[in-house]
Amino acid sequence: MDMSTKYNPKEVEQGKYERWLEAGYFKADVSSDKEPFTVVIPPPNVTGKLHLGHAWDNTLQDIITRMKRLQGYEVLFLPGMDHAGIATQAKVAERLRKEGIEIKDLTREEFLEQTWKWKEEYASFIRESWAKFGLGLDYSRERFTLDEGLSKAVNKIFVDLYNKGLIYRGEYIINWDPSTQTALSDIEVIHKEVEGNFYHVKYELEDGGHVEIATTRPETMLGDTAIVVNPEDDRYKDLIGKYAILPIVGRKLPIIADRYVDMEFGTGVMKVTPAHDPNDFVLGETHNLERINVMHEDGSINELGGQYEGLDRFECRKQLVKDLEAAGHMIKIESHVHSVGHSERSNAIVEPYLSTQWFVRMDPLAEKALENQDTDQAIKFVPERFEGTFSRWMKDIKDWVISRQLWWGHQIPAWYHNETGEIYVGETPPEDLENWTQDEDVLDTWFSSALWPFSTLGWPDDTEDMKKFFPTNVLVTGYDIIFFWVARMIFSSLEQTGQKPFDDVLLHGLVRDDQNRKMSKSLGNGVDPLDVIEDYGADALRYYLATGSTPGQDIKFSNERVESVWNFINKIWNASRFSLINIGDNFTMDDIDLSGEKSLADKWILTRLNETIDAVTRLSDKYEFSEAGRVLYNFIWDEFCDWYIEMAKIPMAQGTGQEQQMTRSVLLYTLDKILKMLHPFMPFVTEEIYQQINGEASIVVSEWPKVDESLSEQSAKKEMATLVEIIKSVRQTRNEVNTPLSKPIDIHIEVKDESLKSRIEANSHYITRFTNPESLVITEKVTLEEETKTDVLSDVTVILPLAGLINFEEEVARLEKELKRLDGELKRVNGKLNNEKFTSKAPEAVVEEERQKRDRYTAQYEEVNTRLTTLKSRL
Repeated sequence: MDMSTKYNPKEVEQGKYERWLEAGYFKADVSSDKEPFTVVIPPPNVTGKLHLGHAWDNTLQDIITRMKRLQGYEVLFLPGMDHAGIATQAKVAERLRKEGIEIKDLTREEFLEQTWKWKEEYASFIRESWAKFGLGLDYSRERFTLDEGLSKAVNKIFVDLYNKGLIYRGEYIINWDPSTQTALSDIEVIHKEVEGNFYHVKYELEDGGHVEIATTRPETMLGDTAIVVNPEDDRYKDLIGKYAILPIVGRKLPIIADRYVDMEFGTGVMKVTPAHDPNDFVLGETHNLERINVMHEDGSINELGGQYEGLDRFECRKQLVKDLEAAGHMIKIESHVHSVGHSERSNAIVEPYLSTQWFVRMDPLAEKALENQDTDQAIKFVPERFEGTFSRWMKDIKDWVISRQLWWGHQIPAWYHNETGEIYVGETPPEDLENWTQDEDVLDTWFSSALWPFSTLGWPDDTEDMKKFFPTNVLVTGYDIIFFWVARMIFSSLEQTGQKPFDDVLLHGLVRDDQNRKMSKSLGNGVDPLDVIEDYGADALRYYLATGSTPGQDIKFSNERVESVWNFINKIWNASRFSLINIGDNFTMDDIDLSGEKSLADKWILTRLNETIDAVTRLSDKYEFSEAGRVLYNFIWDEFCDWYIEMAKIPMAQGTGQEQQMTRSVLLYTLDKILKMLHPFMPFVTEEIYQQINGEASIVVSEWPKVDESLSEQSAKKEMATLVEIIKSVRQTRNEVNTPLSKPIDIHIEVKDESLKSRIEANSHYITRFTNPESLVITEKVTLEEETKTDVLSDVTVILPLAGLINFEEEVARLEKELKRLDGELKRVNGKLNNEKFTSKAPEAVVEEERQKRDRYTAQYEEVNTRLTTLKSRL
């Protein structure tokens, strides 16, 4: 046995991961006849290093896959990374800018060369983190969303959906990010409350008079093509068919009627700007209105903006407002807090923008996904409430804009004929390629990651991996990407493979700081998981993240909580070290023999071990790792370490050879099962201790413990509960009267019948070991004339003569000192409360706190005084 006296995570973790990889423990065998179990890693973006959220996500996946490997499944835990189009392109452009290179000065090929270098650099950081986390990944199957196989799948699906009429190209109002100059889908837009204004503008009528129209974006007035009122609005019926004049610009605007207008909102008159508002776009389609796009892609005003050409959109707003005021067209400006869309990636204010883009027609795909949830192939959401979140979004889904104006990504497999403008969509370029130009846009990152569960296994080819490992078993991810990723994988898989992508979805929350704030760069409260591992080890971080929250809930991170897990591991380490020292180097797993006579402690710990195995297995299968961790913690710390190991010292010190051999068997058997249950949570330390027992054999490929009913004995559990209750009672009383364990005392135990008396007497050595009695009397009736301390328990009554417990003179002196202290505290607090200046001027909460102190001190004073009076009467 070679274990240091203190757990050192750096020493323990050193070299283990490399040895696991060299041994091929994590490489899935497609030819195995074992039942497959597949988890694909949610591919991290190659934009940076992994954060605590990744560590949490990956830990849960690794716990599940390690447990399944121990349970005899052929496990595939598949790694991979996402190219993250917008985010990565922005990062690379930023790096190049610092080097004095602008992206506009590069060709597409030159920029992509730089981006691939970035990818390789950050992929190595990600793999380093995976290794530090201890993830059991099959690196032979590692994938990247831009690798050849996944690109093939992306192109096939684009072409298939296009041929089915589910992908189309059209001009619509989309979310536009003027900073990165690309389209965004609805869920890439974050809405924030912003202080703005309602600008009430006077639109003169051609025949005299005016109408009042309010807008939050006056710069879009430059693109107005009509005025609209409700046909039922008596105020404006006579204006329908007439014209208004667009202020400053002077363009004539037809006044049209549409029931879309809410007569109760504002003035009941709206301007229509089809190129700059999605609702106005629909109105424009209905009434065949012109679309006037007055902005460039960078958010500046174009030539259709007249005198404002070249101004940024917000500078244009300021100047236009001044001009409207000067011309007498501004009626009033009201402050207004409203929800404004911001780009998730750049934080720029999103512009509703008329643009020609590629879209996925979502209704048929969403309907198929919703219908699947009513079949026996339904995907199980954990927690269940998130199925409702998924269903609500799918029922109200809009067509998905999938084209992005970037270079980094899957270039859309569509070509335009240089002369005719004809569109060709195909998995391979047209034969006369010189006559065609490929669409320069790339696909939304989520288009390729939506295929992740099956494209990573070789689809669309009929691979052996696809046959064995698909559908996957469980997806573990954060609840914040149900819309971005989970939903898209579901409808993509159902459409392309006819099967669900996974059986279960386990959703966890966000990592927050100890003040419950979301971790962010702006707050400076982010934590690098590698720093935590450096301080406390990977096992401590993993166990904390896995057990610190229930499914679907956020977790509040603090180093103190991780440190408490380190203390738990140190407890396991020391208990294992003690056990192995007492077991001895010559006693191995093959020597375990549980068939002989067992002590009560042996029977009890084996019974509790069975119950723990059952609970941990059952809870883990339900992904209730927090509860599984609690069960393990309580069994290991409270029962195995604090009770059984201490009880095992008795036979190991003074028992017969047979009793010592049984104790060794129980210690080693229980420790082995504990290590295996802990292994998915703490792979490194459990491997270290396991190999102290089993030499070179690895716990990674051992077997998950099973319940052995022949070793369960409920009566032993009940008897031990009684003994523990007695021992705790005596110890508690010793603490209350300041009597150290080193001082022997008289202990009387009153039992209800002879049977219980016999059982307690048979195991009285445990009571003696933990309570240090001067005398121990176990009887059905205790009769003592002297003063006693009595504690009525479940099945027995513990009676301790006070004379043997305390030195009356010393205790009186101590209590008199305590009474004097409490008297002083009462005088101080009463002085405050009797001071009118304090009670009238101090905050009510402060005054109330002093009242509570007074009540507490009064109760303590009375209790000490009563005790003191009783003791003085005995002197």
